[in-house]
Amino acid sequence: MKYLFTIVLLFMGLQVSDVKKESAFQEGEWFKFRMSYSGWFKAGEATLKVNEKVLNGKKVFHVVGKGKTTGLANAFFRVRDRYESYFDRETGVPYKFIRKIDEGGHTKDIEIDFNHIEQKAIVNNKKHRSVRTITTEQDVQDMVSMYYHLRNSIDITSLRQGDEIKTNMFFDEENYGFKLKYLGRETIKVDVNGSKIKVKTLKFRPYVMAGRVFKEEESLTLWVSADKNKIPLKIKADLAVGSLRADLEAYKGLKHSFEIEFD
Repeated sequence: MKYLFTIVLLFMGLQVSDVKKESAFQEGEWFKFRMSYSGWFKAGEATLKVNEKVLNGKKVFHVVGKGKTTGLANAFFRVRDRYESYFDRETGVPYKFIRKIDEGGHTKDIEIDFNHIEQKAIVNNKKHRSVRTITTEQDVQDMVSMYYHLRNSIDITSLRQGDEIKTNMFFDEENYGFKLKYLGRETIKVDVNGSKIKVKTLKFRPYVMAGRVFKEEESLTLWVSADKNKIPLKIKADLAVGSLRADLEAYKGLKHSFEIEFD
């Protein structure tokens, strides 16, 4: 439960778009996810919303992600997570990232400003009243902006089954390298916006660090819609204890038509 929303963001942050110059999203796009533990026990929910803002005189997308436990899970382990990212509307370059979480009493309040010219991240840890400047990797993304950047940047028409995609991310006070394998296409059944439908999807397997959270390096499997939106539909995660599943429950504000399959 502790990693409820972080896993959703990892899930969404590893998606791709088949049109490089045409944006896959727009202001007003909103997703809601249903989280379940070990296949049946509802653990919580998460949302992701795209807004437009002006930051330091620049037009940006401002994305707010929220995650929380619900019902019985909330009584045992209360989670209230909030993630925010401000990134360039044209290039997808992140300018500011905010992470404010409360996970069973474990709290963080971190604000990161990116200086891409000098490849630096200024990390303001508000909880501990400390500020650090850390060198970042080239073309770095934050945990939220990475999702939207990849939706617009990778040409999936050139991918072949077994191909691997790599990207750089900065999270809290560290640089991370992400890698995922493209597993091919698959048609799945989903229940979104109150309708049970079949959707053509792109299937991926991101590599994660085995240990405290994930059972092994290939513990995650994810499915995204094989249309221009690249809607995140489903994720399965084998954890060190039990398993976690995220399913898209509702959406609105899509830029492109959501393509479904008919019997």
